[in-house]
Amino acid sequence: MENTKKMGKELYENLGKLFYAIAMADSRVHAKEVSKLRSFIRKYWLEVDELEDEFGTDAAFQIESVFDWAMDKEKDSEVCFDEFKEFYKDNSNMFSKFIKVLILDTANAISNSFSGKNKAELVMLGKLELLLKK
Repeated sequence: MENTKKMGKELYENLGKLFYAIAMADSRVHAKEVSKLRSFIRKYWLEVDELEDEFGTDAAFQIESVFDWAMDKEKDSEVCFDEFKEFYKDNSNMFSKFIKVLILDTANAISNSFSGKNKAELVMLGKLELLLKK
């Protein structure tokens, strides 16, 4: 059970990196992108499972925490995307069809939230879609 909790938390942490990478694809994160992510977490991600972190908080909030951390540290979007990609390759069994659809929906919502999708975001969304088809 403890291993399941650890893996679930790692999944959400890596999703935080991925969604940051999408928002940062154009070299800056806009307030509307952050707001859209927060609303998606509350509206959809909290319902995914019953997993809680060590503080009794829904583990899905790890997405937000890691996103905020990456933003504070001004992490490189490609590096964050690559870290998600490695996690996905090593743990593809954790990604159900439902989770993959929710990931793509969230990523698209983030990139659409500020002036529509730009070229950098389209490229990253394309790479994500190809990755999730594997």
